[in-house]
Amino acid sequence: MSLSTAAPVLSVSPVVLSTPDRAVDLQIRVSAPMTGEELPIILLSHGQGHSNHLSSLNGYAPLVTFWAAHGFVVLQPTHLSSRTLNLASDHPEAPLYYRSRAEDMIRILDRLDEIEAAVPRLRGRLDRGKIAVAGHSMGGHTASLLLGARYTEPRDGTEVNLAEPRISAGILLAAPGRGGDAVTEFVAENYSFFLSTDFSAMATPALVVAGDKDTSTHLTVRGPEWHTDPYFLSPGRKTLLTLFDAEHGLGGISGYDVAETTDENPARVAAVQRLTWAYLRSELYPGDSAWQRASAELTGGPDPLGRVEAK
Repeated sequence: MSLSTAAPVLSVSPVVLSTPDRAVDLQIRVSAPMTGEELPIILLSHGQGHSNHLSSLNGYAPLVTFWAAHGFVVLQPTHLSSRTLNLASDHPEAPLYYRSRAEDMIRILDRLDEIEAAVPRLRGRLDRGKIAVAGHSMGGHTASLLLGARYTEPRDGTEVNLAEPRISAGILLAAPGRGGDAVTEFVAENYSFFLSTDFSAMATPALVVAGDKDTSTHLTVRGPEWHTDPYFLSPGRKTLLTLFDAEHGLGGISGYDVAETTDENPARVAAVQRLTWAYLRSELYPGDSAWQRASAELTGGPDPLGRVEAK
């Protein structure tokens, strides 16, 4: 599959997994190309934000449709933190359900047989040896946990390790950075799990995407560089894509023409589409030159959209 070819996309939702130990059953959107075999998988974790439906399986169409049209099967859960569910606030993890979100992704991988059976023309087409995770904003935190980041549970002081060995690569989009004195007093008081975020064991390869105008003043006192922490503070093979003039929406990746995008820019969204796809192609298929070509296009020319660095 290349950028010059795009397949029609089949999208089915909700695919419902019965989960008696969860507040509500887990609902998923499954998007896949109509053609192709041995399709790699992307688990996509939504962010939060102010809109009612972007924080659910109905968000992130600009990314989901592109990835699926170019050869990936994209699985999108509606996490318990979604505004669409309007759950009671007395759960100990409410309102962000920080651990539950990662457990949703693990549950999906455990039940791929059910998901295949529920979606027409999907059975037998998944490549279960090529699985990636992606997440935006709070979804980036979820993805980082599956890639190996850890935190200390505020309720009992235990270190939480949710690293998922079936995941081979990750995409962190405007993801939260470290805790401690980097977060605001509001975060410390309301989302205390952020205080202990630790990237020192996040060894799985990942592309960190950050906007150089993403100040996120309600979350951090450090400014845009906070969102680069998953790159600088983690071990292993990592790549950092910094997008010029991009704010938290990275041009509008969470949905088409959504009100909460403060930096709407179709060209920037197109760059995120191409570069995230190319990164995963080259990471999951060693020897594929998609990333080399796409990153050269981004940084070349008189008016580059961003810069790339790697370690």
